[in-house]
Amino acid sequence: MAKVYVFLANGFEDVEALIPVDVLRRGGVEVVTVSIVEGSQVVETAHQVKIVADAMFNDCDFSDADLLMLPGGMPGASNLYEHKGVRKAVLAQNEAKKKIAAICAAPAVVLAQLGILRGKHATCYPGFEKLFEGVEYTGELCTVDGNVTTGEGPAAAFPFAYSLLAQLVDEQTAHQIAVGMRFAHLMEK
Repeated sequence: MAKVYVFLANGFEDVEALIPVDVLRRGGVEVVTVSIVEGSQVVETAHQVKIVADAMFNDCDFSDADLLMLPGGMPGASNLYEHKGVRKAVLAQNEAKKKIAAICAAPAVVLAQLGILRGKHATCYPGFEKLFEGVEYTGELCTVDGNVTTGEGPAAAFPFAYSLLAQLVDEQTAHQIAVGMRFAHLMEK
């Protein structure tokens, strides 16, 4: 079974974290939500919803991660980038050529600033592409380039999540979950 860690920082965009968590768990993926808030498992979203993470950052060993995921939102994405441990974990994941996913502001604020997107195609929330240096901005809902998957913003949370599920499990499972959640038919119109 694939294992995913989702980093949660105060100010993260609610749907960009929780839709992928939901979709991946429906698809049989082990998902661990990780609070990066010092001394608290409770993380507050950009819309003041309090979420209890599964684990604290310092209690995790990310070496078994098949995927590290970074939700966007502001100041959530900035808080992720400012966390030394998150930067170190994401760089190690990339060095190992293992999967990384980021959505909305996080591709630009975290991945681009770490140099992970250099030479790749990527998407992000419109306006944040100004942080893309040496990156081909696609403007797509979801872009996959090598080990990195990026998503545009809140409305892209579903296509982003199904893309991740297809990569971690298989295309058929992702499609079945999309049909069951009444999403697949929206993309056919």
